Amino acid sequence: MADAGAIYEGRVVHQRLRPRRHRLSYRVFTLLADIDRLDELDRDLRLFAHDRAGLMSIRSPDHGPKEREGTLRQWIDRAVAGIGVERPVRVEMLCYPRLMGYVFNPLTVYFCRDSGDAVTATVYEVHNTFGERHAYVLPVDGGRDGALIRQRADKGFPVSPFLTMEGQYRFQVRPPGEDVAVVIRHSDADGPVLGAAFTGRRRPLTDRALLGAALRHPLMTYKVIAGIHWEAARLLLKGVPFIGRNGGAAGTVRG
Repeated sequence: MADAGAIYEGRVVHQRLRPRRHRLSYRVFTLLADIDRLDELDRDLRLFAHDRAGLMSIRSPDHGPKEREGTLRQWIDRAVAGIGVERPVRVEMLCYPRLMGYVFNPLTVYFCRDSGDAVTATVYEVHNTFGERHAYVLPVDGGRDGALIRQRADKGFPVSPFLTMEGQYRFQVRPPGEDVAVVIRHSDADGPVLGAAFTGRRRPLTDRALLGAALRHPLMTYKVIAGIHWEAARLLLKGVPFIGRNGGAAGTVRG
């Protein structure tokens, strides 16, 4: 049986190309967890909690639609069924955990796997600072043995007040193994606009690893939201137009 979870430590990089060049790079860690085995992780680890307070935790209301009916697993099952994919045997989520009670997850990625452990679908759950959520649900062709996944989707959700709603995303993903990589490129009719990437190296999910990650990245989840506002201030100083909230209801996009 596959491990119930892992830690990936690495770096997030954003590169804006237009109308002003802007780059940011931060060291972070993410948690990978089998969503059917979160209670098992809670029992086995002293520093991880599921739906309760802990040094690090995953709470169900932080993920999926706010008005979701049923469990997180039931939502995933319905979402992938809507694009013609069979019910996954296993679903892994890659996200920031709550750290000392707080988290803001710009992106959570769900890897849906079949009985042969091939990735058959991915769900990209995006959160914005307006408190909205949106999911891009995309099928995967040839997701075996850690093969690189390439997908695309039209932009359907406001993420940054410095970007319009125009354009398309291209996803290039290496599923979790000894390492993981999630690369997203945003382009519009005039060409590439923005690239964002997370790459990380796997560590076993143990109490020692959790404590080490917390010590190496103190208050990381607080720094994520602080960093978003700091980078927004830098963009304003560079003269990047502030477009504002662009509307668009949170929901599910079927790619």
